[in-house]
Amino acid sequence: MLAVLLALFLHLYNPVYGVFQKLYCTISDSCDCDFKPALRELEWDLYKNLYGQHLAQDIISEEVGRFLQNKSPEQPLVLSFHGSSGTGKTMVSSMLGNHLYGSAMSSPYIHQFVPTLHFPLPDRVEEYREDLKNWVQGNLTKCARSIFMFDEMEKMAPGIIDVLEPFLGPSHVVFRTNYRKAIYVFISTTGAKVINKLALDNRLAGRDREEIKMTDLQEAIAQTVYNSNTSGFFNSSIIQQKLITRYVPFLPLSRRHVERCVQSQLCLQGSCSRSDVVEAVVDDMIYTPDQGQYFSTTGCKTVPAKINLFL
Repeated sequence: MLAVLLALFLHLYNPVYGVFQKLYCTISDSCDCDFKPALRELEWDLYKNLYGQHLAQDIISEEVGRFLQNKSPEQPLVLSFHGSSGTGKTMVSSMLGNHLYGSAMSSPYIHQFVPTLHFPLPDRVEEYREDLKNWVQGNLTKCARSIFMFDEMEKMAPGIIDVLEPFLGPSHVVFRTNYRKAIYVFISTTGAKVINKLALDNRLAGRDREEIKMTDLQEAIAQTVYNSNTSGFFNSSIIQQKLITRYVPFLPLSRRHVERCVQSQLCLQGSCSRSDVVEAVVDDMIYTPDQGQYFSTTGCKTVPAKINLFL
């Protein structure tokens, strides 16, 4: 009730609204900006359009649902996506933006970082740390429901991301900012070898890929990203303090998954019936290992370009 009255008061007094809104968003649990979560639509999108990723589908649906059901979470939701190129990591991050803000990635409350663009010089780590801290703090002050996405973490210089540690822990206010409702998504190819090896071993053992469990990979991914000197999480205090909510593995894609990708893309172009193009694209992909050729080396990443080649 108090929050409602305060919001009404701020709305009526427009001259000071901007100043007080920032203060209100800093201390309130009710400042959700344009946040419009559509969980059922997110789940449907994941299960309809994300191929071969039962672990990612289940983990993301479960963790996002649990986080949003908690009106006063103790800490932000922190997801770390890992897997080979073309397995769906970036697509899922777009799904999150689309179904949580209803505006794909164009919302002013969704913030994307790419190391080669935002943090390109390894000798300016301290400067980048300060810039990143100020950027996150400032945007959380404007909107407690901000979403921060960090792509290509394998290209980020170690040490930069650790500046976020205070924002990811269980405290309620850091730097005078209410940050507990934020969502962080880290995207990386680091850990792909571990994931792909497990998928291959599972295949060679004659087991279905759906038999792979999260418990088979969680600790292995954490150790890999922490110990890899080509990872932005190399020797990271974020990993040490166990501030990642869940590591989300994206498994390598088989021929049948690539086939579904091609069919889906063709339908978007109004060419659903072109089975000849599906066959041509699937056959033109490169698969690994040499003996067996079970998994596409590029997932579905090159599918659109190859469709244009054969269509």
